[in-house]
Parts: sequence; structure tokens; C-alpha cells
Amino acid sequence: MKRDTNKEFDEAIAECKEIFSKKLLDYGGAWRIMRAESVTDQIFIKAKRIRSLEIKKENLVGEGIKPEFIGIVNYAVIGLIQLKYGAADVIDMEAESIIKLYDEYVAEAKKLMFAKNHDYDEAWRSMRISSYTDLILMKINRTKEIEDHKGKTLISEGIDANYFDMLNYAVFALIKLAEGEQV
Repeated sequence: MKRDTNKEFDEAIAECKEIFSKKLLDYGGAWRIMRAESVTDQIFIKAKRIRSLEIKKENLVGEGIKPEFIGIVNYAVIGLIQLKYGAADVIDMEAESIIKLYDEYVAEAKKLMFAKNHDYDEAWRSMRISSYTDLILMKINRTKEIEDHKGKTLISEGIDANYFDMLNYAVFALIKLAEGEQV
């Protein structure tokens, strides 16, 4: 069976965007008050829960890992917005502007994913979902280190690159979950 990464990426993102949009209607851009470091910690919480569920094989809250991967995608976009615009004291963006930024960052992530897919020959398809979890946790730790160093790096990519990678790893997990892969 020929897989269509473009279509699968778009389908995963459509589900993420639907949830993002509904929450935007419910809460507005309340997350605009968050500093980027707090967004990183939100992603950390979601990734830790995924790893906990993968290891314990027991779920007491009732939600599985899929909503957490969706949350990682959406918080990665929020992180990118916060990096560019900084934290605000009040909700200072209209929903329409936020959705436009969402689409722009997702398009940039997709472009990056396709460039890496070309070079790595879609190696992600042979990886386990638990490896995406570990890679996301590693990217979070890298991001926290860079944040602790006030964004300064000697040779490494910046915080934005790590958010893009987290977003793409979470999309890969969503694609594999949609294909029926178990964790």
C-alpha cells in the first residue's frame, strides 16, 4: 500500500486544528499570557503523561495518548507564536489572526518535515511511537537548557527549531495511531 505523507500530515493537522479552533472559541487566546518557558512545560507535562501511559499500560484518567499528541502539536504552535510575539498581559489577538498564524506555522513545519523526509527517506515510518515520545522529551530538555541560557547557543539550533521538531514528531505519532499502531 502506497502511503501519502502529504495527505496523512494534512489529516492529522486538520484534527489538531479543529480542537485548537474549538478551544479558541471557548477560551480565546488566554494562553497569550504564558511565557514561552511555560509553554515548554505544558508540552513536557503532555509528553511525560504519554510516556507514563506507555510504560504503565494503565490509564486512570480515561483519555489515551492521542489527545496528548494533539496537545503537543497545538502547544508547539502556541510556543512558536509566543516566541515571536512574547507574552501579553491580556488577550491581544483576535481568533482570526491566531488561526492565520496557526496555519503559517503548520505550513512551515510541513515544509521542514518534507525536507527532512527527503534526506532521511521517511525513516520515521519504521520507528515506534514510544521513540517519538522519547525524542519529544529530549527536545523539551534541549529547549529548557536553551531557555535557561536565555536563548543563546554555541552551535545548536534555537528554541523554534525544537518546537517544529516536537510538532512533527507528534504528527508522526498521530499518523501511526491512525494506521492502528499500538503503543
